[in-house]
Amino acid sequence: MSESIEHAQEGIEHAHHESEHGNSRAAPRIAVLIAALAAGLALSEMGEKSAQNGYLTSHIAVSDDYNFYQAKNARASIRDSEATILESLPNATDPAIAARIAVARQTEARLRDDPQGGDGMKQLAEVAKQRAEVRDHQFHRYHLFEAVVGVLQITIVLASVSVVTRVHWLAWAAGILGALAAAFAAMVAVGVV
Repeated sequence: MSESIEHAQEGIEHAHHESEHGNSRAAPRIAVLIAALAAGLALSEMGEKSAQNGYLTSHIAVSDDYNFYQAKNARASIRDSEATILESLPNATDPAIAARIAVARQTEARLRDDPQGGDGMKQLAEVAKQRAEVRDHQFHRYHLFEAVVGVLQITIVLASVSVVTRVHWLAWAAGILGALAAAFAAMVAVGVV
């Protein structure tokens, strides 16, 4: 269980204790506020973890694409070198050597651009670029959820302090900030932000 949820439980316990022994009519309402903030915090943490996992998954896929690209580039360079060496031989016009040169050039061309197979270097670069955009979007979402989680943690602290100190404007501030943070989290979750 996260420390934030534990802190929220402590705040609810303080509110419960205050309502039983302190003759505070606001304490039960603040306890409900803390519970609502804790629920929003839990949902925001789930969104944060989901965005983080999406980022890591996309990051690994982009890395794999670029590694595959580099492997294809090495193989294409070897085929280019093979053809260049064969072309420099004195008997390069020999039909057997000319056929090997043609195969090396065709293989190099296919490794660099293979629209039919879809896994040439050109195609891999395009896929990697698209996945990098997805990765960057997930990273942005992760940071937005991280900010929401921070605000909700602060609101839980404010609401808990309002119970202990009986300064009710802190609970109002916590409620307003919590509602704004929850609305922002919902916008991040549906992709508006």
